[in-house]
Amino acid sequence: MSSSAGASLPHRTVSSIRAGDRSSVQALPSTPHTPPRTIVPSSFGSPSTLRADDELIIIELGSRKLRIGFAGDPAPKRIVSFGPEQQRRAGDFRAWDIGYQADWRKRASGKPWGADHELWQLDVRGQDLALIGDKLERELRDAFTKYLLIDSRPRRITLVLPPTLPIPLISSVFDTVFNRFQAPTISLLSSPVMSAFAAGSRSALVIDIGWHETTITAVYEYREVHTWRTVRAGKLLVEETFEFLTNTIRGRPGTARTEHPEDKLEDHAVSFEECEEFATRMLWCKRAPGQLAQDTPEGLATLHEQDETETVAPSEDRSPMTITLNSCKPPKTVEIPFAELAEPCEAVFFEPHLSPCCFDDHEIPVHLLAYRALLQLPLDVRAICMSRIIFTGGCSNIIGLKGRIFDEVSTLAKEQGWDPIRGKGVEQYKTNPKLQRNGSRQSGEGPIPVPVQAESSNTEGGETAPPVNPAHAPPEVDQVEELIKKDRNYKPIVQGTLRVLDSLGPWCGASMAAQLKVPALATIDRELWLQQGVNGASRPSEVDIKAQQRQSMGAGGLIRGQASQTSNNWTLGVWGSI
Repeated sequence: MSSSAGASLPHRTVSSIRAGDRSSVQALPSTPHTPPRTIVPSSFGSPSTLRADDELIIIELGSRKLRIGFAGDPAPKRIVSFGPEQQRRAGDFRAWDIGYQADWRKRASGKPWGADHELWQLDVRGQDLALIGDKLERELRDAFTKYLLIDSRPRRITLVLPPTLPIPLISSVFDTVFNRFQAPTISLLSSPVMSAFAAGSRSALVIDIGWHETTITAVYEYREVHTWRTVRAGKLLVEETFEFLTNTIRGRPGTARTEHPEDKLEDHAVSFEECEEFATRMLWCKRAPGQLAQDTPEGLATLHEQDETETVAPSEDRSPMTITLNSCKPPKTVEIPFAELAEPCEAVFFEPHLSPCCFDDHEIPVHLLAYRALLQLPLDVRAICMSRIIFTGGCSNIIGLKGRIFDEVSTLAKEQGWDPIRGKGVEQYKTNPKLQRNGSRQSGEGPIPVPVQAESSNTEGGETAPPVNPAHAPPEVDQVEELIKKDRNYKPIVQGTLRVLDSLGPWCGASMAAQLKVPALATIDRELWLQQGVNGASRPSEVDIKAQQRQSMGAGGLIRGQASQTSNNWTLGVWGSI
């Protein structure tokens, strides 16, 4: 036993044979220890820092809502709606007091109607821009902490802005993001361009029916051609809904605009929240007046016996809708016919009882503004945009509104055509033979028709066919080109016809664009903004385009070249151009 105790164990002998001579190998420690790790060089930094550079935050900034999320996500992580309850301080428990909700008139006195539900207004005169920055900081910090679950490490931010945002509001937003969230860069993307990008189209006519105004933007090859505006939007619709409900409570038919803001705080008045909920859930839009006749099937319609003196009115659903209004004193229950629920939408967006010459430039009906927008575009841009009409915005979700606007634009295009010059003088000039030059042809009539001898199978008795315009003659079919198109699965571009496309929205378009590393319209560095402010922005024509296009691919995506880094020229894109 003593001799066997001094001998080495069999498994140790086998290990020594496989590993060779173990004389130079150090003895294993008797206590547990951590195995050695490969030390990462300090130049690479922490892996969390690399992930923070890849996390690009997309923020869509609106007057009523904020949409916040990461680039590459199909939907935002957080949608913020502004309201008076979000402005309460810590420890303010008045919302649970008895009668606090019914005492909304005292809290709303001295303020514009619905101002607590807006982040900003287009009229920046008299606005507290610092308060706008504080509201934005509170909602962003709450979204980053509770919904995006990110820390305070600086991250790049992309803002999706509407084309009508004033420069003072942009300056307030930049000061908030740069000073309080330490973002290294802010990239700017246009909301209409991102709506077209989310629809899978390079060009489109984007009709954004928002809160303050409706904007119609022509986008051609990812560039904004022109923007038209009208005040017929969600805010005017809620005010018209207030007049509609107030007159219904008083028993007065129709709607009449209120001239005094104090009337909105009376006992019979309805609160802003209830008017907005009623407009969102109950209102609908009628079809175009001439659309019902077009939907009838071809052939002779069945006639029913009736008195000839009676006039047949279009069928309307007059069934009463019972609605309870809790914000007025005392709460009342009213019955409104279902057909009358379309009157506020009819009066706000279309105004069919007035002539087009009665409107100012800022209050043109939506369908007429869309037709004039297409009419003012160049011929090639119009042919592409009219086949890619996109509706977006909160009010576009009203039942029947998008179809009604499209039908009205189609009717105007059929009746008036695409000639921008019209009037009685033009019609008299076209119909008066004395104003023509001795029967000479006009330039608009096209080439001279040439008589073409028709084939004997298509004519009877050897008669010749009527003259055919050479411009309208179909070209000969190229067999080789047809084979190439068939091999490449070529599909002709749809243009020249009115058509509507569905879009995922501006935020989803910006999320896809940022994930695909698409360069933004403008990128502002934090250091340059802190040094120069908004006054340092140059006009787009003063910036060297070649220096901005020198880009390369790196670990974090697109990295701007040294030529653009050393240059202090930067721009706000379409928001800073004059």
